[in-house]
Amino acid sequence: MGDPQQWFVALDIDGTVIHEDETLTDAVVDAVARARDAGHLVTLATGRSWETTRPILNALSLDPEYVICANGAITMKRDAGVDGGYRRDLVETFDPGPVLDRIRGGLPDGRFMVEDATGHRLYTQGMQDWNLENATLVDFDDLANTPVTRVVVVSPAHEPDEFISLIEALGLHQVSYAIGWTSWLDIAPDGVNKGTAGERVRSLLGIPRDRVLVVGDGRNDIEMFEWAADGGRAVAMGQAPHEVKSVATEITGTVLDDGLVAALAALPDSALSDSPTSVG
Repeated sequence: MGDPQQWFVALDIDGTVIHEDETLTDAVVDAVARARDAGHLVTLATGRSWETTRPILNALSLDPEYVICANGAITMKRDAGVDGGYRRDLVETFDPGPVLDRIRGGLPDGRFMVEDATGHRLYTQGMQDWNLENATLVDFDDLANTPVTRVVVVSPAHEPDEFISLIEALGLHQVSYAIGWTSWLDIAPDGVNKGTAGERVRSLLGIPRDRVLVVGDGRNDIEMFEWAADGGRAVAMGQAPHEVKSVATEITGTVLDDGLVAALAALPDSALSDSPTSVG
């Protein structure tokens, strides 16, 4: 069981830990290190694949027991016996065919990418702006040949508000989905999100529900916020959209202002002490 004063801390990456240009400030690195060195269990909970999450872990000098990727569809577990030090502990998949066909009908000019259970990705023409390490260019019809952990859809021709309305009108009821800052959609298996994965990890770590802290800024953080807010802390970054802030328990500064630093500063300065430090 975890020490009763330890907190389970789950951090979103993009817009929370790092800036849009992928930079990471010294202030954020130092704040994460202080929380880690105080004895708190700090991890990442992201929509990213494991392959693009691992470099951020390294940059933060973190090696948590569990890491949440692909919006909760993949949970990695530390394992010194495997190459890279982590193995896939839980992988949730679904058949992407029906949802791909439905979305393509509404977005004939959309760009698509899927990720399978091993982390390999298949993508259609036009996804070149994404990290395409361990990825293969295919025709649209080849995307549905195997179960996947996630589907990503991008539609540069649409403004974000227009895109949101279009996606909501499609009625994607058999999957979990989140709409990003720009016109992109991230789809996971039904009932799978950062919150469901966070609860599983919290239980495995033995941390009480009232010692959970999550920080994020995106619509894919909403379920994680709703879960953490039930007894714990759910902190929205200052630039988060209204619907994200509305389910948070606290709002901090923007990513450009290193808002994560203030959120972490309110943790107890030792896992053996109840006394929180001031936010300043």
